[in-house]
Amino acid sequence: MAMGRSVKTSFTAGELGDQLLGRGDLRAFENGARRLRNVFIQPTGGVTRRPGARHVALLPGASRLISFEFNTEQTYLLVLGDRQLQVFMGDTPVATMPAPWTAGMLDNIASTQSADTLLLLHPDMPPQRVTRSSHTAWTLRGWDFRAEPFHRFAPPGLTLAASGTGGSVTLTASADLFGNTHVGARFRIGLQKLLITAVNSSTSAVAMVEDTLASAAATADWDESAFSAARGWPVTACFHQDRLVLGGSRDLPNRLWLSRSGDLFNFDLGTGLDDQAIEFGLLSDQVNAIRAVFSGRHLQVFTSGAEWMVTGDPMTPASIQLHRQTRIGSPVNRIVQPVDVDGSTIFVGRSGQAVHEYAYTDVQQAYQANDLALVARHLVQTPVSMAYDQTRRLLHVAMEGGWLATLTLYRNEQVTAWTRQDTDGTFTALAEIDGTVWCVAKRLGGWRLERLDDALCVDAGLSGEAATPHGLWKGLEHLPGATVQVVADGAPRRPLPVLSGGVTLEEPASSVQAGLGFTHVIEPLPPQLFGAAGARSGPLRLVMATFRLLETASLSVDLGRGPAPVPFRRLDTPMLDAAPARFTGDVSLRGLGWRRDTIRPLWRIEGDVPLPMTLLSVTTETRMTD
Repeated sequence: MAMGRSVKTSFTAGELGDQLLGRGDLRAFENGARRLRNVFIQPTGGVTRRPGARHVALLPGASRLISFEFNTEQTYLLVLGDRQLQVFMGDTPVATMPAPWTAGMLDNIASTQSADTLLLLHPDMPPQRVTRSSHTAWTLRGWDFRAEPFHRFAPPGLTLAASGTGGSVTLTASADLFGNTHVGARFRIGLQKLLITAVNSSTSAVAMVEDTLASAAATADWDESAFSAARGWPVTACFHQDRLVLGGSRDLPNRLWLSRSGDLFNFDLGTGLDDQAIEFGLLSDQVNAIRAVFSGRHLQVFTSGAEWMVTGDPMTPASIQLHRQTRIGSPVNRIVQPVDVDGSTIFVGRSGQAVHEYAYTDVQQAYQANDLALVARHLVQTPVSMAYDQTRRLLHVAMEGGWLATLTLYRNEQVTAWTRQDTDGTFTALAEIDGTVWCVAKRLGGWRLERLDDALCVDAGLSGEAATPHGLWKGLEHLPGATVQVVADGAPRRPLPVLSGGVTLEEPASSVQAGLGFTHVIEPLPPQLFGAAGARSGPLRLVMATFRLLETASLSVDLGRGPAPVPFRRLDTPMLDAAPARFTGDVSLRGLGWRRDTIRPLWRIEGDVPLPMTLLSVTTETRMTD
């Protein structure tokens, strides 16, 4: 019989799709796994059970999360809900105010921040700005343009005449032009502004003259506000080279507007001087509705059909240039804002099955869009939100199906590894502040604000301490009727039901954490079988598997006969009377029986005990018939 020995020291290729089960020739196959659930991949190659999620607050409904950094010491989380804006400082809500958006608009709200001002945009909502004057004093109001952009939407032959040159006048169009939503919009006749106050018909409107008209005669020299209730509002924005950049609107989806330099809300084109505003459209052989603008090494424009680079150093009306780079496209049914990772821009592809790294190459002097999810396509299914944890270098992507796909990304070390995070419920929105990942979760029919917390091993969890041990622990009103996992004085207890907002322990404890459990899974790819005559298909026998662990308090392994706890340090039952010690070292387990189905994994780690677990490497010894 042929003996074999395999040492797996790295999981840095992450979870691979089943389409790669036959590609043992790939480097990713050597460093990948078939299942990595509720674990994070370390850059050194090991995997560790993910932290739990701490319950922060109940939410009235579906919400969107946006981080707001006032300065290096004052950061806030903005929670956008149905006609409501909440502000959290840490776990504490500090302000609540009414908002002009609805729950149905949340998916397409874009944001950008400059200093102490946050701008919020939606194509069906006048742009809003959020400002802070103290921890509890916040203001949400519409923008005030110093000079708004204008555009002519009507055909060239349509003329406009006024009944006078000043005061309140009646405008008469030579063809259908006006609608009720034009009330409040501005028009210009010969560059002189008028404000529409009423609409009489599709060809007649009443306006207040703001700049005295040169003539009341019919003329084709007129235009109207680029943004209004009639024409739609900006889709997205960013700040670049001391200019405010607006990307797209409902009726002008492929147009860019750049404000005057240093005058962020002034979009007057003037005479084309270097510091004056800039405006142009993205024209090509395909639709290019702008979905995001991003300030990186260059101004980056992400559209429904392609990615663009806007250059100019400095960017002026005369120097600006537009170059299409790649043809990936971004989602059109929601805004998933790109994030910066080490100078590259990560964005979601229009297909909904790809996450791309948009990076500039000095050799080609152009951008490339590498698909980061090429070998884990099954984990990326219609992303709805992204957040990058700079501290742990983890990119979390919430999927429409409710799970998180987590990417460990180290470009220089060639680590691109995906895992999947599941929970009792669904994750719907994400944000990151100072290394803390916040999420909106839908559980038990309600919406909750939570944050990942290394001190917890359960989801929707809370923890507490008492000077003297006691058995009744309250505060779990957010989990009515649920059965929760409990860790008391560092030791896991039996699952308990939540009754009247609390749990009653069998034995009193001084410290407790309680919440919804989750199961971690680590399953390798099928073994590659080679004998003296070449490749084999079995049968195969696992002789021994050795697991090298780090600071692990619980391990449950399946060697083919179902998962069973490993009795190191007396940890052979989920019910303990004292906190288990952390174990670092090797655990060797013997396998039993022959296997003809060689696509089955040789081993599988699966456990829901809410205690830490870190796997560094696995060594397997196998035997095959000749």
